[in-house]
Amino acid sequence: MAWLTLIAAGIVEVVWAQSIKPTNGFTRPLPTLVCFVLGAAAVYLLSRAMRDLPVGTAYAVFTGIGTVGAISLSVVVQHDPLSPGRIAALALIVGGLVLARLTAGG
Repeated sequence: MAWLTLIAAGIVEVVWAQSIKPTNGFTRPLPTLVCFVLGAAAVYLLSRAMRDLPVGTAYAVFTGIGTVGAISLSVVVQHDPLSPGRIAALALIVGGLVLARLTAGG
């Protein structure tokens, strides 16, 4: 269950990252509120996962999901550039996440 909670935390982090830009520098009240709620939800879910998973593994997987998800979503939604170097970086992150999961023992 901890791994599912951690995956949910990572997904919420991806949505949270996308919610920052619409705040316009935290000058728009409703988008800012949504941003803060999503950020708090991501950290809450992460803290729940850390009850049963090692802190280092949980945080690495959380940020890895967030990084891969945020870049992928930005490429699709906001048409950010995707170069061979970025693809290689994403592949290394995903490989690291898989290795962390296989060696976590939790």
